[in-house]
Amino acid sequence: MDLTTIFQLYVFILAGFVGFIIILRVPSLLHTPLMSATNAISGISLVGAIVAAGGQYGRLSTILGFIAVICAATNVVAGFLITDRMLAMFGKKKPADAATKGGA
Repeated sequence: MDLTTIFQLYVFILAGFVGFIIILRVPSLLHTPLMSATNAISGISLVGAIVAAGGQYGRLSTILGFIAVICAATNVVAGFLITDRMLAMFGKKKPADAATKGGA
């Protein structure tokens, strides 16, 4: 391995460690805004994946780009569904019907 590869591996491991420590120390109150921010980042990677899939760079790039589009789109949609569900937990509870309370 050359020096550049070792340096890139070092940066990757350091970024993973720092990211893990930062996420570990996030208070639970900030998890929903943090989730929304990561959804925005996933949206940016979705655009990049579309460019990679649609560019005429070769068959392998098109296939890998298509796989990246599927993964990024799944990540964006699932992230927004989870964020919506988390925000719904903070909403007001709907009053129950009289019929469910044992009324006439």
